[in-house]
Amino acid sequence: MYPAELVKPMKAELTDNGFEELLTPEKVDEILKKEGTTLVMINSVCGCSAGSARPGVLLAVAHSEKKPDRLTTSFAGFDLAAIQQIRAHLLPYPPSSPAIALFKDGQLVHFIERHMIEGRPAQMIAANLVDAFAEYC
Repeated sequence: MYPAELVKPMKAELTDNGFEELLTPEKVDEILKKEGTTLVMINSVCGCSAGSARPGVLLAVAHSEKKPDRLTTSFAGFDLAAIQQIRAHLLPYPPSSPAIALFKDGQLVHFIERHMIEGRPAQMIAANLVDAFAEYC
């Protein structure tokens, strides 16, 4: 588990921009079963998270005409039980962090795995999400 001092600023980058933290398995299930769309950003200490995933998600939300009903986040390696529950909703995909998931009416409709984030600029991640928002939100 990562120390809180390390994780706190990385969490704040999203929570300061309107993302709700999913900290327990119960909260994960409560949010994901709601009608409408929910974006889940699986945050991470990984360099690709800081370099493209978090900035890409923030760009997409800021510049998309259509947006998810709910913006949420949980931190891999820190919010352990919540991440385990999120990953149960992401099956059959293997664990991946960072990762970005879009759910509609409780069903996974779009997923960006770590290997799709690594080496790509934030603008490319944002464009991928804006397209998904246009289709599902």
